Amino acid sequence: MDLLRVSPPPLAGTVLFLCKWNHTRVSLDGKFLSNENFQKTLRRGRRCFLTKIDASISSSNDMGKDPDVPAEDKLVGSRLIYAVAPAMGHNQESHPESHLRVPSIVSALNEMKLTPMFRSSEVIELQNFKKASVDDIASVHSRAYVLGLEKMKVERTSQNGIIHIEGSGPTYATASTFKESLTAAGAGISLIDSVVTASKKSQDPPIGFALIRPPGHHAIPEGPMGFCVFGNVAIAARYAQRVHGLKRVFILDFDVHHGNGTNDAFYEDPDIFFLSTHQDGSYPGTGKFHEVGQRDGEGATLNLPLPGGSGDSAMRAVFDEVIVPCAQRFKPDIILVSAGYDAHVLDPLGSLQFTTGTYYFLASNIQQLAKDLCGGRCVFFLEGGYNLQSLSHSIADSFHAFLGDPSLASKFDNPGILYEEPLKRVWEAIKRVKSIHSL
Repeated sequence: MDLLRVSPPPLAGTVLFLCKWNHTRVSLDGKFLSNENFQKTLRRGRRCFLTKIDASISSSNDMGKDPDVPAEDKLVGSRLIYAVAPAMGHNQESHPESHLRVPSIVSALNEMKLTPMFRSSEVIELQNFKKASVDDIASVHSRAYVLGLEKMKVERTSQNGIIHIEGSGPTYATASTFKESLTAAGAGISLIDSVVTASKKSQDPPIGFALIRPPGHHAIPEGPMGFCVFGNVAIAARYAQRVHGLKRVFILDFDVHHGNGTNDAFYEDPDIFFLSTHQDGSYPGTGKFHEVGQRDGEGATLNLPLPGGSGDSAMRAVFDEVIVPCAQRFKPDIILVSAGYDAHVLDPLGSLQFTTGTYYFLASNIQQLAKDLCGGRCVFFLEGGYNLQSLSHSIADSFHAFLGDPSLASKFDNPGILYEEPLKRVWEAIKRVKSIHSL
């Protein structure tokens, strides 16, 4: 298959599926376009999502059985529950968001004896979980977008090529992307079910971790963006509200990149607090201090761009000075975490200086924050992280934190590669955001 590349339209968030099968172009709604109609669709920008689609809709009733929540006695006695959805068919050669990411993590967990095989009384791997339904996805995303991706899957299953989603960053889709994205979102939803079930029986329920891909925090309501297809954490937040009555959801995003999709989804919602720490000036260029929400949601969004070079000292200060007081004031019913590991000093797509030890600190302290504020209800969702070694080690050390084990960061981190953090600028950023949000 030859790929056709064009410059993205000027409207942010515009996405089209552009590919070349026998000199044919395909739009997001799955319709074949002549050259003239292709140019018209390109000019319409965001309006392409409003095209009526005559396609069958997958409903909750045909998306599989209810999640297989472990027995309550096993849940109550455990400390950590995780789900794996590696999306092995969603892959493009040499792309940083590859099918090797989750298997690398699972391999590290096995090597460090952090799986149920070695810690059966403490660790549960959730299996046989259901896929998310189209209705679940449509609680956050445009139904036209969701059905367009589904229709593309149906019409292209016989092809072996990759569909590039132009205008959305280097995001791609394959024949299995729709199904595997539903599986990823479903893993998160099922972990919500399990954690909430355990919290009804214990004040110390297991923490959840969705080891899933594609990631989600860049996916905007109207379409995919920045490697992300569906907003997994946003979908889980709406599910927690709708199904479990957990009205107030606190979302913390510590990916090196701003979670613009989650930001946009809840920008006017006072019941979902979105807090993002990210590298200043990084992709996608959003997440400025002044972006605080609007209308009823004003004040329920906090963005803290950190200067390049910020590391462990910076994040510890941010946690104590910003994250904790924000969460305490908001009084959440559940905490969800967009856990991006691309702020690691070794990651190729960022310029921060987090270490394995930084992620151990975050995991341990977020877990304690959830215990203090919302009965321990907390689920992590994998976002970025593209150096397979630092990604795997950091998540494994997060598991150590959840289990109350000592950190093994000293075995993996090399202090010799770190340089002085710009702490003066970090504290200026902290003071600025505290002033804006009256912390």
